[in-house]
Order: sequence, then C-alpha cells, then structure tokens
Amino acid sequence: MRFLCVVVIAMVMLGGLPFSSEAQLDPFFYRHSCPHVHRVVFKVVEKVSKRDHRMPASLIRLFFHDCFVQGCDASVLLNNTATIVSEQQALPNNNSLRGLDVVNDIKTAVEKVCPKVVSCADILTLAAEVSSVLAGGPFLKFPLGRRDSLTANRTLANQNLPSPFSTLTQLKDAFAVQGLDTTDLVALSGAHTFGRAHCFFILGRLYNFSGTGRPDPTLDTTYLQELRRICPQGGPNNLVNFDPTTPDILDKNYYSNLQVKKGLLQSDQLLFSTPGADTISIVNRFSSSQNAFFNSFATSMIKMGNIGVLTGKKGEIRNQCNFINAKSVELDMGSVTSESEEGLVGSI
Repeated sequence: MRFLCVVVIAMVMLGGLPFSSEAQLDPFFYRHSCPHVHRVVFKVVEKVSKRDHRMPASLIRLFFHDCFVQGCDASVLLNNTATIVSEQQALPNNNSLRGLDVVNDIKTAVEKVCPKVVSCADILTLAAEVSSVLAGGPFLKFPLGRRDSLTANRTLANQNLPSPFSTLTQLKDAFAVQGLDTTDLVALSGAHTFGRAHCFFILGRLYNFSGTGRPDPTLDTTYLQELRRICPQGGPNNLVNFDPTTPDILDKNYYSNLQVKKGLLQSDQLLFSTPGADTISIVNRFSSSQNAFFNSFATSMIKMGNIGVLTGKKGEIRNQCNFINAKSVELDMGSVTSESEEGLVGSI
C-alpha cells in the first residue's frame, strides 16, 4: 500500500517538476522494458533501511558523489581494475562511502526481472529517489535513461567534491562548475538534515578552530559541549548526528539548526553565519517553510541528476555495477595509454 501511495503522489507531482533537457531522458523510460523497476528498487531499499536507518542518507550522498564527478554515470561504483583507478579511494570518498553493497543488491534484484536493461546509473538514481521518500522527504520523479560510464576519474573526485572545510566561495564555485546555483547549493546542503558524520570532520571546530586554540565562535556553546562529549580530543572517531533532534528524517530542521548556531560541519554553518551572504535569506526561507524546502530540494536533486548523463549509444548497461563489461574491458585495454593521458582512466 505504501508503494502504491508513492506512485499516486508521483503522478500528481509530475506536472510540477522539471524534466531533463536531455531529450532521451524520460520519467517513463522503462515503462515497457522494465515496468516494475521502481517497485523492485523500493522493496530493496525499504528492507535495508529498516535495519540501517542511516542508509537513505548514505544513498543520497552516494548519488551526489557520483554526479559531481564526470556526471551521473555510476563511475563512483567502479572498483579498481587493470584499467580503472576507482573513485572510491579519493580523499572525499575513502572509508566514508556507504551503500555500494545496497546498489549491488538492487542490481541483482532488477536483473532477475529484466536482465541487461536497467543501468547502474539509473539504479543509483532510483535509490536516491526512494531514499528521500522513506526518510519523509519529497518524491523525486527523476527522468531515466542514463547509461553507465566505461571510466572513472579519481582526480576529478578529489577536485570536484566539496569539503566540510570549504569556504562559502569554494562551495559556490564547486556547484557552479556543475551548473548549479546558490539556491541549489543551499537546497542540496539540506540533505545534511539526516545521517551522520565522523568526529574527525569537526574536531577543529571544537578545539582549535583555524589554529586559534579555541572553538569555532559560530558554534552554540551548549551544542559545543554536547559535541565535545561525543568527540573528546584524542578520542575515538565516533559518529555524530547531523541533526540532534530528528537524525533520520529529511525535514527542514537543518535550516532551523543553522539559525541557532547548531550546524554540524563548518561548511554547513557558513551558509548562515557568513556576514552579508546571499545564502542567509535562502536558509531563512527554507526554515520557515518545509514546502519551500521540499520543492527546491526536489528541483535541485533532479537538476543535479541531469549532470553529464550518458544516453543513446554512449557508455553501456553494466552487467555488474562494480565493473565494466568484458567486451568493454577488451576495448579499453587497447586504448588505456591514450585515455590515461586525457585523465579519463588511471588518473590519481
């Protein structure tokens, strides 16, 4: 019943959401070739999320980390091979990406009902779509029809993915490179309203901000003490909730937290605490209206999902999400030198 309700909601919202400028992407791309793909993805993600409440946030983050590196092409899913240097070991990803096994489980389930039809790029996209709904967020009716890359690019992963220590200018620049504006930046940052972060990313804010030997002045003092209890200096690299009140729900609390100096990451709090920043008014708008946040979040997620997609005869439909297909490997081995020189394969 829950899945059917989601479908009904989707049909109602179709008229209000932007579709891709790519003519070959279509929300109903698999209507005939794999009509039950949405249901299959929903069931797998729902089952995993019941035992791991962090997973919806992790899958949305995985989608983000894919799209910001040579587009939404499932390159982040590729493992190291003779011709692939995986993005998974890039600094922003190493030992922090979660959900890779879930995507593989979805791929296995989808292959049983419609083999060699649905790309891993679309599976990851649909996993993000379902994750938003399961976390109480908006329905994201993504257009589909992406194909999978034959390459990965660790160099771009290191360059393009924003850091928790980025300045506001650096954040804006990173998003602008992807064709995303300031509203997209603030809306997509709202994904930090659920999920967890490791203490490593906030220790400087708690004990030695910018080498001053003092905490970040933009941190609420009570919140500072709470975080210090979870993340003692020299202690274990514990996990901290992004939102101390509703850590597993996608809601507008992220923005309300910023207003009272309870943004977990430095890059979060900067959206509100940078004097004169144009992001402040957007934070205030989203804090005052969950509908405004949800509408912008849905728009920005779909916009991000259209970055650099491969369609038509470009790329391939991988048989396994972690590896390019055998025939593609043979072709790739023949051109590995030239491609490495262009930074497409073997880049580190």
